[in-house]
Amino acid sequence: MKDQKLSHVDSDGNAKMVDVSEKSVTKRTATAQSVVTFPKAVFDQLSKDNFLGKKGSIIQTAIIAGTMAAKKTSDLIPLCHPLALSKIQLDIAPGDHQLNITATVKCEGKTGVEMEALTAASVAALTIYDMCKALTHDINITETKLMAKEGGKNAFNR
Repeated sequence: MKDQKLSHVDSDGNAKMVDVSEKSVTKRTATAQSVVTFPKAVFDQLSKDNFLGKKGSIIQTAIIAGTMAAKKTSDLIPLCHPLALSKIQLDIAPGDHQLNITATVKCEGKTGVEMEALTAASVAALTIYDMCKALTHDINITETKLMAKEGGKNAFNR
């Protein structure tokens, strides 16, 4: 980390939006994940019911919420640029007493889509919590992290 500086802080320590006007438009992709873990008995019941709750399909509702959230990221994260997203894909798969959320977001732009992917995964996880909290409050949202990003000057792959 040699002499790296925070990009959203000016020399006086004030918050600033990054100036991307001189950057080139490139294809950008980011993938994030989040994990929602349940007590065994609750997860088993949800599985048995095909993840359908009184409010409808837990998984499909979370996918829609994550998609909507990715599109609203710049409204939620103050210094994010509004982006014209070309793809938002959420996959939610059952695991060991958990639902594994993967969000992939793409655009062609001057700045990356990491925050959009992380927001999509996070809001999908929160939606699952909301739809299942009547069964238990012992639901954990964990492992929200960036998995990969491409485009721009720095690639990342976990």
